[in-house]
Amino acid sequence: MHINTLNRLAMTVAISATLATISFASHAQSQPQFSYLWESEQKQDKQDEKDNKKAHQQQQRLSKEQQQERIRQQQENLKLYRKNIELRQAIARQNAQLLQQQKRLAHYRYQQAYYERLRQQQAQLPDDRYDFNNDPFYYTAPNYRYRRDGRSYETNQYGADMLRQASNTGYQQGLQAGRADKQDNWRFDYKQSFAYEDANYGYDGRYVRQDDYNHYFREGFQRGYEDGYYDRRKYGATINGSDSLLGTVLNTILNLESMQ
Repeated sequence: MHINTLNRLAMTVAISATLATISFASHAQSQPQFSYLWESEQKQDKQDEKDNKKAHQQQQRLSKEQQQERIRQQQENLKLYRKNIELRQAIARQNAQLLQQQKRLAHYRYQQAYYERLRQQQAQLPDDRYDFNNDPFYYTAPNYRYRRDGRSYETNQYGADMLRQASNTGYQQGLQAGRADKQDNWRFDYKQSFAYEDANYGYDGRYVRQDDYNHYFREGFQRGYEDGYYDRRKYGATINGSDSLLGTVLNTILNLESMQ
């Protein structure tokens, strides 16, 4: 009996030691996983904080009077924009004739495609039935500041997105125009392109003034033309099948400053 008792005690000690070893190993293996989960939660918390801050910024509303004044200015801008488009139609026709005389067939085809898209765009401009009151741009307070030609302007997230769109759309059109002039063996001259002079493609008359859109479109166009003409990508890249300015270039062009 004494021997059996000793054997049972020895087995108990051995089993306890084994369980302790297994527990330690399991705890050691779980530590990295716990650390990973903690870091993941920290990252998620930071992202949620950013999202909440952005949502708060977008929820800051203008007064009813400020909203109505912004809508009134918008409607006046749309009237001027429609008149400007009509005036540019004659310029486009004259420029097309000149391109044919110069035998710049590649640029002629590019301009015709550009003009056709511009014509379709004109037909889709907001009309009197557009519900400006329920468009968040018109009641959201400014949260960005930018400078152009020595003057300071303010806009909200929707206006800032439109300025980014203007620059990227200009870059895309400049790429095509530069490639066309290169194909025609024409000299480097982006300013003579009708698209550069017009600078309205992609603009629906909302969120930013026409001259603002034109300015940033041309900034992108100039860089796109250079990349297209010299067959390189100094200022932009193709991302998911779409040509866009590099982020650093776009930030330099816009130089948006947060007002928060």
